[in-house]
Amino acid sequence: MSEHKSNAYGSFSFSLLAVLVGIVAGIGAIVFRSLIAFFHNLLFLGNVSTVYNANVHTPASPWGPWVILVPVTGAVFVAFLAKNFAPETKGHGVPEVMDAIYYEKGNIRPIVAVIKTLASALSIGSGGSIGREGPIIQIGSSFGSTVGQILLMPPWQRIALISAGAGAGIAATFNTPVGGILFAVEIMMNEVSVRTLVPVAISTATATYIGRIFFGSSPSFVIPALEMSYFHLTNPLLLISYVGLGLIMGVVSAIFIRSIYGFEDFFEKRIGGSYYRQHMLGMLLVGIMMHLLMVNFGHYYIEGVGYATIQDVLSGIHFPLYLLLLLFIMKLLAVSLTLGSGASGGIFSPALFLGATLGQAYGVVLSLCFPGFGISPPAFAVAGMAGVVGGATGAAMAAIVMIFEMTLDYNVIIPMTITVAVAYGIRKALCRESIYTLKLVRRGHHIPEALQANLLFVKQARDIMTTYFDRVSGHITLDQFARTMLEQTANTRFVVEDNDQIVGVVTRDFVLSADEQFDGTTPLMKVAEKDYVTVTEEMTVMDIIKKMRTMGAVFALVMPKGEPLLSENVKGWIGNKEITDAMGRVIDLLPD
Repeated sequence: MSEHKSNAYGSFSFSLLAVLVGIVAGIGAIVFRSLIAFFHNLLFLGNVSTVYNANVHTPASPWGPWVILVPVTGAVFVAFLAKNFAPETKGHGVPEVMDAIYYEKGNIRPIVAVIKTLASALSIGSGGSIGREGPIIQIGSSFGSTVGQILLMPPWQRIALISAGAGAGIAATFNTPVGGILFAVEIMMNEVSVRTLVPVAISTATATYIGRIFFGSSPSFVIPALEMSYFHLTNPLLLISYVGLGLIMGVVSAIFIRSIYGFEDFFEKRIGGSYYRQHMLGMLLVGIMMHLLMVNFGHYYIEGVGYATIQDVLSGIHFPLYLLLLLFIMKLLAVSLTLGSGASGGIFSPALFLGATLGQAYGVVLSLCFPGFGISPPAFAVAGMAGVVGGATGAAMAAIVMIFEMTLDYNVIIPMTITVAVAYGIRKALCRESIYTLKLVRRGHHIPEALQANLLFVKQARDIMTTYFDRVSGHITLDQFARTMLEQTANTRFVVEDNDQIVGVVTRDFVLSADEQFDGTTPLMKVAEKDYVTVTEEMTVMDIIKKMRTMGAVFALVMPKGEPLLSENVKGWIGNKEITDAMGRVIDLLPD
């Protein structure tokens, strides 16, 4: 069965499948975090345990300075898995899902979920400076795609399940159900309607519920320093200060994007050699950085997802300004080394880290310059987190809502909105592509920048059809028809009839070419084209295009609904010109 002839599932059955995807994504998040804990405890501490709180700093490893080899050990296994089983598991995962949606009709290999889980758990557990959201997105999306392929769904339903898996993975990982939906809408979905959005919402809610059973309902980060309202609308200078933060985070977002792909090019073109060599070297440098931080400041700080450092910043723990800037620089370098050398993991958590440390530093500077304003540096850390996430990923709305859901501090909404809006605009000016789309553009695959309301879904046949055609008897010969065309040159399209029955269609160009292939005495009905379909006046343009493509037709004849298929009932003609004109009118409505 060809994909475009697959039958779509009904609303109820499709909703049940969305629940299934949500369950798998929720369980996948649990298994994935357990694997991270297992590898982390084994490689860093020599313990066999799945108990691991990422918001608490890892104690000093018993291996001492040899801890620098822990990331290298993980790199060996990650390179083996990616090289031999699923090369698409390299990197942060989301671009591969987007590529499958827009260029592969929603087809993702089932093995990707398994290998991505193992490779990413090894990368993060061994100290790779990356996040866990990219892998869980790929895991949930892969399962959604697999279900769609097994059940022979049409591409749009398969893509809806992929988006549902992505949103569910985000929601289960960060306990952010609304943010998960918005992430799917802004990054994954190529169509937003009730039929696609409801399954995503169902899947996301299901995954969130499962995640809360195992992880609890507490927010990802607790902000005791912000128990009192810190944003006063009566002070316009504070408003301006968040504009300044947005400017900085926009520049940081662009640097973040360029740094990751710059290091990717560096390892491939300058370091060269095997994938093993590149990845092991990159992770050796990360290991050295981690060890130096432990020796000099008492924590590894930049290893893994980095939530412990973020929690310290948000809790109001005093960090010297130089240390905040140092952590920002080292995290940026560590993430670039980790992903650039070929690790498997996400960029969401590193973006949170960068935004938190630099946002806090910005707040510290402001508090020193304006001591009477009562500035709270953690407030700028929270807004900075949203600014880098929204700026780098392009998911501006999701960034605002997710950070709110992760902190449950409503006071942060206004400053975050200002920061994200400015950061997104600055990043866009400095770097057109997001951290997700740039990877695809580099391989020649461009992704739409925005979702647009497609009027082709509502415009009907009567709106675009032409009535400029004639009816002609199929019994006349080609020579007679040619003379008729010479006498009346206006029309170029003809419905061929026999006793008012439609026997085919012809165009001027077709007859001119047929005159060279057939004898002039051949009846017109013998050479009339049969590659047409009949449609009703109420049928939408998009449905007409689908029907023509399915039937391999070039033309569509428009008939009144319920009327017999007689030539006298043909009300209009739709061909490539009419469809092109209709698409052109839709394009005219889009912004330049």
